Amino acid sequence: MTTKIKGVNLGGWLVLEKWMTPELFIDTPADDEYYLAHDLSKEAYEARINTHRAEFMTEADFIRMQAEGINFIRIPVPYFIFGDRPPFVGGIEYLDRAFNWAQAYDIRILLDLHTVPGSQNGFDNGGISGVCKWGQEETDVTFVLSVLTSLATRYKNHPALWGIQPINEPITEKMWEIMRPLDRYQARDVKMAEGSRPLTMSFLQQFYREAYKQLRVILLPETVIAFHDAFELHAWKDFFESGSFENVMLDTHQYLMFAEMEGTKQAVESYLTYLDGLGKELAEVAAYIPVFVGEWSLFNSYTAGVDTQGGINPTQQTFEANNRLATSELVEAYQQLWQKSVATWNIGEGHFFWTYKLNIDTINEPAWYGWDSWDLSRCLSKKWAKI
Repeated sequence: MTTKIKGVNLGGWLVLEKWMTPELFIDTPADDEYYLAHDLSKEAYEARINTHRAEFMTEADFIRMQAEGINFIRIPVPYFIFGDRPPFVGGIEYLDRAFNWAQAYDIRILLDLHTVPGSQNGFDNGGISGVCKWGQEETDVTFVLSVLTSLATRYKNHPALWGIQPINEPITEKMWEIMRPLDRYQARDVKMAEGSRPLTMSFLQQFYREAYKQLRVILLPETVIAFHDAFELHAWKDFFESGSFENVMLDTHQYLMFAEMEGTKQAVESYLTYLDGLGKELAEVAAYIPVFVGEWSLFNSYTAGVDTQGGINPTQQTFEANNRLATSELVEAYQQLWQKSVATWNIGEGHFFWTYKLNIDTINEPAWYGWDSWDLSRCLSKKWAKI
């Protein structure tokens, strides 16, 4: 690519995560999208979802994104986007709107299938917390391929479509051991969670080959097919070099939380050193496959004023910030991290910030202090970031 990706994710819109839009989960015991649909009545659930989708992202957001210099967006979509998996509500009409807004404001779209039946990782972002069984069910794997081909068929000729990502953050043994998702995200139905386990790399690579085979014959030759690295950045050289792929890219997600979990000191200088190391790794990978950072943020424990233990959020555990920085110190810290991060990601093809907006209140609810650094619209308004 000659133009670097200066992108953002539209997280929390068509795929829900409780921490991003906690008000949607009020008066329910649900901690994820799966149980929200089951805890509310059909009428209440549909009313909440449709109101949220209509109001959370509008044309005005696309106008602002263009004005700020954003040229790409990554749109997470759920496996039930076509409305064929009750009780979940489909949302294809909202996705259609996004494509038309993107075309009008010169923004390209990466479609990201963010959830799958039974979950690909056990995280809350996989649709159901504490469960990871998708890869064990052949019918569910086949269903996901059908969703991908339906999306490709629907949007293949749309000028705004830049690429399709077959699955978000599939988890293999390596990250399973680091994140311990079944401990971090407790399954509500223990029986449902029985047998949960990480995907094998051989399964994932075979799924990617099949997804590529089915998508490539539908999509235009210039449309990108992007594969997430399953948090194993250096595991893909043989896969790409031995395959007959055209116009593919590798997506890697890089968060300062990972650095903290690996023992990096919670300080700006240490984060900057960590990013220097990542830059060298990205350069190594970029030598054999185009690579971009599909998710990252400014969030870190240092600026949050408390050790968040790898990003545990206030819907899971309440932390009281004990080391708040002065406003000027906060601006300086975030600006340093933004500039270094962007320079690092541009060693590859660019980046998509996670995320465009959050519905949280950091003023009246002090537990959310620091979490606004996940929200690009706030980062821009507070001069922490500049596209």
